[in-house]
Amino acid sequence: MTKAELEQHCELWRARVADFRASGLSGAAWCAAHQVKEHQLWYWVGKFKADTDHEGRHRDSAQPRFIPVRVEESVVEVADKPLPIRVGPAVIEVTSGYNFDLLRDVVRTLASLC
Repeated sequence: MTKAELEQHCELWRARVADFRASGLSGAAWCAAHQVKEHQLWYWVGKFKADTDHEGRHRDSAQPRFIPVRVEESVVEVADKPLPIRVGPAVIEVTSGYNFDLLRDVVRTLASLC
């Protein structure tokens, strides 16, 4: 299928999906009325759903998709609680102010033994 044929095929299915959505019919009923296999309809419905935004407008698939995120400030109290690190059967508890180089060497040694 050439690129032009593929684009034409996609536009045909885009029109079919729009017609199905506007019809108010179930997928099975619409497919029976239009002599279309139901699995094909659901494939294209899913494909075009990924190409629309939350308001149903067509989205350019080459554009990045952004999802709104709300970040809330939170205070996490770590006050001298040890962080357990498991390497095989060994457990190392790390507290604030630990020696990074020592921890790295211990973890490497344990990883090679376990």
